[in-house]
Amino acid sequence: MMRFVCLAVLSATGVLGQQCDLLVRHGKRPEAAACYQALTRSDSAFARAEGFLGLREYQTANDNFREADKEHPNSAVIKTAWGNLYLGLERQSDASDLFREAIQADENYAPAYLGLSRTLSEEFDKDAVKAAQQALVHDPKYFPAHEFLAYLALEGGEAKLAEQEAQKAIAISPEALDAMAVLASMDLLKADSSPWMDRILKVNPLYGEAYSIVGHFMEMNYRYTEAIAAYRKAIELDPDLAHARAQLGVNLMRIGQTEEAQKQLARCYHEHFQSAEVRNSLKFLDTVSQYDHFTSPSMELVINKSESALLRPYIEPELKRAMATYQKKYNVNPGKVRLEVYPNHEDFVVRTLGLPGQGGLLGVTFGTVVAIDSPTAREPGDFSWADTMWHELCHVYVIYATHNLVPRWFSEGLAVHEEGVASPLWGNRLGPDTVAAIKAKKLLPVLELDGGFVRPQYPGQVLVSYFQAGKICDFIAERWGDSAILGMIHTYAAHKSTEEAIAENLHESPAAFDKDFQDWMTKKTANAVSHFDEWRAGMKSAGVDLKARNSEAALAKILAVKDFFPEDPETFEALAHCYEMAGKKPEEIRALEQYREAGGTGVIELKKLAHMQAEAGQPEKAIRTYQEINLIYPEDQETHQKLGSLLLTAARNSEAIQEYRAVLALKPSDAAASHLDLARALNAAHQTSEAKDQVLLALEAAPNYKPAQQLLLQLSQ
Repeated sequence: MMRFVCLAVLSATGVLGQQCDLLVRHGKRPEAAACYQALTRSDSAFARAEGFLGLREYQTANDNFREADKEHPNSAVIKTAWGNLYLGLERQSDASDLFREAIQADENYAPAYLGLSRTLSEEFDKDAVKAAQQALVHDPKYFPAHEFLAYLALEGGEAKLAEQEAQKAIAISPEALDAMAVLASMDLLKADSSPWMDRILKVNPLYGEAYSIVGHFMEMNYRYTEAIAAYRKAIELDPDLAHARAQLGVNLMRIGQTEEAQKQLARCYHEHFQSAEVRNSLKFLDTVSQYDHFTSPSMELVINKSESALLRPYIEPELKRAMATYQKKYNVNPGKVRLEVYPNHEDFVVRTLGLPGQGGLLGVTFGTVVAIDSPTAREPGDFSWADTMWHELCHVYVIYATHNLVPRWFSEGLAVHEEGVASPLWGNRLGPDTVAAIKAKKLLPVLELDGGFVRPQYPGQVLVSYFQAGKICDFIAERWGDSAILGMIHTYAAHKSTEEAIAENLHESPAAFDKDFQDWMTKKTANAVSHFDEWRAGMKSAGVDLKARNSEAALAKILAVKDFFPEDPETFEALAHCYEMAGKKPEEIRALEQYREAGGTGVIELKKLAHMQAEAGQPEKAIRTYQEINLIYPEDQETHQKLGSLLLTAARNSEAIQEYRAVLALKPSDAAASHLDLARALNAAHQTSEAKDQVLLALEAAPNYKPAQQLLLQLSQ
């Protein structure tokens, strides 16, 4: 994270250090280097630390900061400057500790609050804004705080506030370069040039940091090609700008240019910029040879060699179906789409974010490149890979159709909406957090909805924002039709705002739209919201009864509350359990069907439903349920075996062949029986030669296997 560090240090160093920093500010590098070199010979440990920091000798600088802190343990200036060193090296925890110590040492020291704000912003903490504002309380003329508030506002989609804060910084200092960079970013998000860049380069012709800031905002707006161009310009002006080089490498990796990405990241590492993002990305790039690539003129599918034989027959046709759907619906062709599927979740998040530990992430889109978790990356039934893929592919087409000008809320909302259009089993589900937010009237006005994604103000707000954005798109489609959604896409493509998109396509003001949407949402959710506490208490009590195996009492309580919150799959899972204990199979089947309709993805529950449907003489329903399991977790051998058998009985031979091939890809313990199953399906499809091959493989695994011998004889005759 080195954004803004250089300028902030100006207010957190000694007088001699500030003189050197001013030379840097004006692009006078040789003079600045000489100035910093002189500081390294000082009798003061703090001055030496400043000198070595300016020369980018970070370890030596750190040693001297430690010595200076021992000499002056209550110096807020020293602690803040030291914290800025750690912040520049992306050691946020160490930096945060030092900034807090600085505030304890001097509660009026503005730069310490700004440093703390930066560390909080890296965690998307809502208190980042408060900390920067606190800096201005203690020093109203401290322009770097206005600069950072402008930066945070633009991150949150508040363009007007960003401009106001940037102008405040420039009014205090005509050399507030980072404020100018924020204003330049706003221009470049709308046009191809900005007068602010010329003004920045007149002050400092080598200020690559300005382009790094532009690159960051291009990234945030899905414009990865332009972000890469900005980061290239940043390191062209300042080859030592390690954090910009690191972001260049990460973004090259995101769009699939792994060879150059590795070179850029390796250079960062060897030049001692060894952030977690750099280290993890390099480790990931060492694994790219473990993947198969399947290409066609319109798509590229990248799957780990260990599971490509199993997954490709399911993912590839679903990918083609989704691409054809979106291409027709949005009338655009973004070119070749690349889908990457990762069997290790940590590899997936490092590949997409550069950092592990992002547990909730399922898929990410970078232009025409989509990366998702493989079904094996999580526990069976945790998510639907197909649902995730449709969601991410929607981003590809909408971002392309709007020329990368779509706001975050609309892109996410439309992707959630399209999930429900693709399958009623996916859709946008009302969860407990969302019910609580609706009850507390925490849904955001449409013009502020981006902020719910970027800087959440309460736990769970990001998920609530996904729900709200999806429902807004549902509402638009229901009231104004898909043509209105397409119209909004065209409005965004014309460099216009959400306010203009609503006016031009929905013919009302944002305030009127918010009221209409709230009225619509109230009708949709009134039952769940008004009875939520009653539902929760009833289900909790029923759970106690189920544990005590008192199914009659549990059943009565569930039946009394289930209609209050029909979006909850666990309600119907518990209901099915009650019917199972009572031996009521038809009712159990219906409860499991309701579980599936409510979005339940548990493999055990769905397998049981399919088995009971088959037993009840409902083979087509059983086939459909097993196929739905394959869209969630195609790693289950029993699912493929039973589905293959049902398909073969229904004379759907080619589909049966695929299921039996999937069994073999999972390396079954009874290889002979599995080869024989495939042979029978191939024989039914009149593929006699291949059927013989499979029979011979069965006999190779079990030479005395009589069913295989009999089929071989039949095939020979």
